[in-house]
Amino acid sequence: MLYSLARAALFQLDPEVAHGLALKSLSWMGPAAALFGAGAERNEARTVMGIDFPNPVGLAAGLDKNGEYIDALAALGFGFLEIGTVTPRPQPGNPKPRMFRLESHEAIINRLGFNNQGVERLLRNVERASFRGVLGINIGKNFDTPNERAADDYLACLDAVYDRASYVTVNISSPNTKNLRDLQSREALDALLGALMGRRDSLAARHGKRKPLLVKVAPDLDDGQVEAIASLAIEHSLDGLIATNTTVSRESVAGHRHERQAGGLSGRPVFAVSTRVLAKLAAALGGRIPLIGVGGILAGGDARAKIDAGASLVQLYTGFVYRGPAIIGECRGALRMAASSAR
Repeated sequence: MLYSLARAALFQLDPEVAHGLALKSLSWMGPAAALFGAGAERNEARTVMGIDFPNPVGLAAGLDKNGEYIDALAALGFGFLEIGTVTPRPQPGNPKPRMFRLESHEAIINRLGFNNQGVERLLRNVERASFRGVLGINIGKNFDTPNERAADDYLACLDAVYDRASYVTVNISSPNTKNLRDLQSREALDALLGALMGRRDSLAARHGKRKPLLVKVAPDLDDGQVEAIASLAIEHSLDGLIATNTTVSRESVAGHRHERQAGGLSGRPVFAVSTRVLAKLAAALGGRIPLIGVGGILAGGDARAKIDAGASLVQLYTGFVYRGPAIIGECRGALRMAASSAR
């Protein structure tokens, strides 16, 4: 009820303004934000990629791009947080307006374009945070770095965040940086993974700890692309895949006044296509590489469907915007029930 009232007010504002205000409000609440959360319960903990997750419901990248609100978000009951996408250098992102609500579809279109304050600022924010739980850091390339030199940006970010991240996610699937998704092609991804996995092994030796490296993929992949990505993930011993990012398809929102807005569509309309890619990746990987399911989770049953499709963990973003903190506990409860019934 409390969040419903807050959402009604926030939804009167520009989406990007509302986003910033909501996060600032959580931060202002301080320890009181924990009232929205739920403590750890038995049978929720999972070990995935060698990491102990207190529960399997996490926050997806994109909500806290600069790691400014880590403690406030952690208090809500997430089992893990993923911050970013961060790039080596600060960049403003695409021109505004660049976020649009499709309320009747419980969806958002965004074309933010990796707007962030750069990796050095993100790391300062991480240092200030009290949170010592599972923290993923999502890395990308600057908009003006050509794809031929994209590896340089990803390697720079990997070097910078390695010591503070629990795991690192390589974002090659945002539709809002020109030609970024071309890095999902077999040839480009093979070269990028070769460079990244080699650097990760060097960093592991230097720091005395091997941090998992994941790749986040798009929902707009055909079967051949899914098979190629799965094959390369196995070949390079990737630690995990996140399925999926936002979609460029507008089929499910045809006729809406924002249908023609450029950018990635998230929320309920992406659930089916995202879960299809997740299931196809799971079948191709045969359990050799874990998956994190994200995209269109608006209720506990949606989280369970991601697990049933092959995910080990799930992440929330747009569902959190529409449902508020209550969705975290609902998803956790659904996954506890699923785990109990499987025993």
